[in-house]
Amino acid sequence: MSDYLWVEKYRPKKIKDCILTEDIKTTFAEFLKQKEIPNLLLSGTQGTGKTTVARALCEELGADYIIINGSDEGRQIDTLRTKIKNFASTVSLGEASKHKVVIIDEADYMNAESVQPALRNFIESFHTNCRFIFTCNYKNKIIKPLHSRCTVIDFAIKNGQKVKTAQALMKRLGKILDDEQIEYDKKVLAELIQKHYPDFRRVINELQRYSVRGKIDSGILFSLSEANTKELAKILKEKRFNDMRKWVINNLDKEPSSLFTSIYELLYSTLESNSIPKAVLVIAGYQYKSAFVADQEINMVACLTEIMANCKFK
Repeated sequence: MSDYLWVEKYRPKKIKDCILTEDIKTTFAEFLKQKEIPNLLLSGTQGTGKTTVARALCEELGADYIIINGSDEGRQIDTLRTKIKNFASTVSLGEASKHKVVIIDEADYMNAESVQPALRNFIESFHTNCRFIFTCNYKNKIIKPLHSRCTVIDFAIKNGQKVKTAQALMKRLGKILDDEQIEYDKKVLAELIQKHYPDFRRVINELQRYSVRGKIDSGILFSLSEANTKELAKILKEKRFNDMRKWVINNLDKEPSSLFTSIYELLYSTLESNSIPKAVLVIAGYQYKSAFVADQEINMVACLTEIMANCKFK
């Protein structure tokens, strides 16, 4: 199954092949040069390559490693007492690396009052033969004792670096499509990148989804277009809950953040002025939750229901 998913099939195995800004790539190249992996906290928006880089670093240094999903098994304190302890307490059999590595993916999902403090203790208990790499979307959700025990690397892409990384992604996607023998229009490919950048994983997943047509051309542009918010405004004003839910379902393929932005921009032309501040706070709350919730449909429906019930339309 992993070979079928392009994000896994074409996942870079070496740091030099990862799409990174120059400063981040230089930092990881130095780790390789020193043949040393410190405890790391990798932060940044989803799909920017944090987990891929962590895996590539371990692979290149020949380090034994395990990956634990902080949003799933990592939520349970028992995980620390069993899986991590059993792995970290044994000596690495690999000769290339001094340390074994525990990669905690989406560590910001882990309980800050129980699980994260326990991880702090494990870092100290197994420091002689084990290192920890944490990835997160929101580093402010990681407790300070973990921050202080890690080298923090921010994967945020600054404005001056966006063009270069987007070009690198364009080149990578072109190579994938050539390998998969899929015809493509470079302009359409650029539009797909622009829509989901900097979520590289999302771009690759969407590209694979559209590729079932046998080619990437202007035929997919309608799918890439913005949601029909004018229709939504009428639905909310008339309090048609079932139609609102259908609208959400029809737009689930779009990035949640872009949907919330479209709804936010809709407010000023459709709501009475005294309802706009209330709606802004509602949208801000649910947009924040969208980074963590398991079901985006329920989250969006809840947001629109609150606006529909508590705001007055023109």
